[in-house]
Amino acid sequence: MQTVETLNEGLKRAYTVTITSKDIDARVEKEVLAIAPQVRMPGFRPGKVPANLVKKMHGESLQRDALNNSIQESVQKLIADQKLRPAMQPSVELDESFEFGKDAQVKVELEVLPVIEAPSIDGLKLERLTAEVSDAQVEEQAGRIATQQGALEEYAASHKAKDGDTLVIDFVGKVDGEAFEGGSAEGVKLKIGSGQFIPGFEEQLGGVKKGEEKTIEVTFPEDYGAAHLAGKAATFDVTVQSVLNADKPKLDDDFAKSLGLEGLDQLKDLLKGQIEQEHNGLTRTYMKRKLLDQLAASHDFDVPPSMVEAEFNQIWQQLQHEASHEADPEAALAEMEAEKEDYRGIAVRRVRLGLLLSEIGQANNVVVSDNEMNRLIMQAAQQYSPQDRERFVQYVRQDPMAAAQLRAPLYEDKVVDFLFEKAEVSDRAVSREELEAAIEAEDGDLKPHVHGPGCGHDHDHDDKPKAKKAAAKKKAEPAEAEAVAEEAPAKKAPAKKAAAKKDEAPAEDAAAEEKPKAKKAPAKKAAAKAE
Repeated sequence: MQTVETLNEGLKRAYTVTITSKDIDARVEKEVLAIAPQVRMPGFRPGKVPANLVKKMHGESLQRDALNNSIQESVQKLIADQKLRPAMQPSVELDESFEFGKDAQVKVELEVLPVIEAPSIDGLKLERLTAEVSDAQVEEQAGRIATQQGALEEYAASHKAKDGDTLVIDFVGKVDGEAFEGGSAEGVKLKIGSGQFIPGFEEQLGGVKKGEEKTIEVTFPEDYGAAHLAGKAATFDVTVQSVLNADKPKLDDDFAKSLGLEGLDQLKDLLKGQIEQEHNGLTRTYMKRKLLDQLAASHDFDVPPSMVEAEFNQIWQQLQHEASHEADPEAALAEMEAEKEDYRGIAVRRVRLGLLLSEIGQANNVVVSDNEMNRLIMQAAQQYSPQDRERFVQYVRQDPMAAAQLRAPLYEDKVVDFLFEKAEVSDRAVSREELEAAIEAEDGDLKPHVHGPGCGHDHDHDDKPKAKKAAAKKKAEPAEAEAVAEEAPAKKAPAKKAAAKKDEAPAEDAAAEEKPKAKKAPAKKAAAKAE
C-alpha cells in the first residue's frame, strides 16, 4: 500500500492510496484456500475440489470481496498511520479506470476534527434560579385534575349559555359572503371565556340555547397568522348542538380515594413533588444555557464544514416537517427560507459546543459506564416490537457509531453536571413565573451570529432572530443541548461511488433537550385564536 497526500488545507485532507494487484491477488488466493474444503462439485470428493476450479467458479465474487476488504483495511491503516481524527465517515472513491489484475488507486477525502486547546473551565460563574412550590400551585393543579375527572353534563334545552359553559357547535366562516378554506367545522367544543377563538367570537355566544342558530360578526386581528385573513371582516354561521356544564368534583378525601390514594394530603404531596421536578427542570435549563454561553464566549476554533452541514440538514428537515403541518405551508416555508443563514449559524454553534463539551469530558475522564450503557440500550429497545428488540440490541452492540449516538445525550448531561460542580454557583429565589420569563428571554433576544476569529460577543444560546411582537408566532428554537459524541461524531457523510460500502443502519442523532420548532405564521382554524 502506497499513500500520497494530495490535500492538506484547514480541516480538509485528501489522499491517493495505491493497492497493488499483488496484494489483491494474495487475498484471493488466501480466500480460495479457506473456502475450498466447503466447495462441492460433481466428480470430486467433498473438500477435494482443486483450487483452480474453485477460482474459476467463484473468481469474480472473490475478486470483488478481496478488493473491498483491501480498500476498507487500507483506509483504516491510513487513518491510523496519519493519526487522523475523522469528523465524518471518509469519502472513498475507486478510480474509474480500475481493472482486475492491475493496481487499484483509491481517492480518500475527509475532514478532521480540530485540535482544541485544553478547554478552560476555571472561573465559571452561574446563577441558580430556584422556585419554591406554593400552596396555590398545588391547589391549582389539584383543581385541574378534578376538572378533568368531572363529567360534562348537558343542560336542559331551555338553559342559556354563560361564561364557563361549554358549547358544542358547528360553524361556517365567510369573507365577503364566500366560505373560506379552514373556516368550517362540526362538533367543536368551545368553553365560553376561554379565549380559544379570536376576539369577539365567544362573547357573542353568551345566552344561546341548544338548537339555536346565530350569525357571528368578527374582524380578524391585523397580525393574524394567515395573511389572507388578517384584518378582514368575517361572519360565522353557528349552530349550537348542545350546552354543557363541567360537574367539578369536590376536593376532599373521597375524591383522592377515587383516584386510588389514601386521602387528599397524599394527593397534594404527590402534586407538590411533581411540581418540584418541573421547577428543577426549568432551573437546570436556565443554568445549562448560561453555562454554554460562557463556554462559547471563551472558546473559538474552526469546525468541520461537513459536520455543520449535517447538523444544519437535521435542523432544516425538522423545520420543513413542522411547516408542512401548518395551515399555510408555503408561507411557513417562505419565512424559513428568509432566515436560512440564521439557522446555519445555529448549526455552527451547536457543532462547536458539541466538540468542546466532548473535549472537556475526555480531558476530565467523564465516562458512561457499562451499566449505564446497558440501561440506555434496553430503554431504547422498548420502542420496538418484541421480535425486533433483540436485533436492535445486537445492532447497537456491534456498531460503534450507533452506540455513540445512543450514548451521546447521557454523556453530555454528565459533562454538564461535572461543569456545574466546578462552577461558582450563587442561588436566587424567584417565582415560577420569573423563572419561566428568564428562560423565555433566553429564547429570542439576540440575532444569530456565528462565532468567528476575533469575535468578542457573548451570544444568547438559542441564537434566534429577535422576537416579533407578542401576537406573532415564536421563532424557531435551536436545541438547548448540543450533540456530543465521546470519540467521533455520530453522523455519517454520504459516500461517493466507492468500491467498498458497509451496510449502514440508520441511527438517531445525539438527542437534544429541545429541538427547533417551525414558525407558526400561518393560521390554525380560522376561528381559533393563534396561541
